[in-house]
Amino acid sequence: MEHIAHLSKDKKLKKLISGLPPMTLKKSKPIYLELVFSIISQQLSTKVAQVIQGRFLDLFDTRKPGLDEILSVPFEQLRAVGLSNAKTVYVREVCQFFIQHKLEDKALQRLADEELIALLTQIKGVGRWTSEMILMFSMAREDVFAADDLGIQQAMARLYQLDATDKKQFREQMLKISAKWSPYRTYACRYLWAWKDGK
Repeated sequence: MEHIAHLSKDKKLKKLISGLPPMTLKKSKPIYLELVFSIISQQLSTKVAQVIQGRFLDLFDTRKPGLDEILSVPFEQLRAVGLSNAKTVYVREVCQFFIQHKLEDKALQRLADEELIALLTQIKGVGRWTSEMILMFSMAREDVFAADDLGIQQAMARLYQLDATDKKQFREQMLKISAKWSPYRTYACRYLWAWKDGK
């Protein structure tokens, strides 16, 4: 696999990769639903997020509800599955934005990474980190580096013995190290997450 050969040039990453199963990237559709799931998961453990996501999907007859179907669910009913007021607003904002701009997966797939980030961050409740997760996990883009992700920061601080107290310097060091992983930075992030979580 090309990405393994490339990332293995980094000796510390090579050691980490050799102890983990090879990573593969797979597209998930539709993108608006992945965005909704991403909002549901914000600041929650994976386990709790999965429970709430399951309750959310139980509101519908299908595992892939349409934009109009999600918007037709009353606010209080969305709150009842475990969403905060803010998350309920954000979920509705995502659906309204996709309808208003007539966004479809095919057109979104044609956008460059930064174009997609610029588009999605116009939605209330969607920041750069959420947009990067969409690029990595829903759109299977190979060269995304999530510098603001706490898990990536912790893994890199541990692996490369970086001092995270000076935020600006720490970020610069992370970007310098990760630049060498290009064009496979998404894979590197996936390995770092798996290593940190002990998978």
